[in-house]
Amino acid sequence: MKNDITIKKTDLLTTIEDIGISEVIKPLVNEIHLFDTFIAGTSYIEDKSIFDKLEIGEKLILQREDNKFDTKAILILNNNKEKLGYIPEKDNIVFSRLMDAGKLLIAKVNDKANQEYFIKISIGIYLVDY
Repeated sequence: MKNDITIKKTDLLTTIEDIGISEVIKPLVNEIHLFDTFIAGTSYIEDKSIFDKLEIGEKLILQREDNKFDTKAILILNNNKEKLGYIPEKDNIVFSRLMDAGKLLIAKVNDKANQEYFIKISIGIYLVDY
């Protein structure tokens, strides 16, 4: 047809098809450190072996949770989507607002130490910006 649209592949389109968009924009990603805190609720996790696998510097997933005890609850998951605990309630108001506004936040493990009754995991919270 005379009015057909022809899409000409550019080097960028070929690269995106070959390696994926996430790899193309990775150099443009900036992780902005916002705050240091710890993971709350580790004593309530039944399978404590998931904490043994955590590495210093490991990235963790932050996810808003519909929680009847805390309307600003932010769940912390490892890369296998296993629950590790929560951002402490005293720290989560600003982060929940950022996440509700569509901002991507992640956490990174700073340190971990076995305490008498729980595992203390210190984390940094980061805003992922493009």
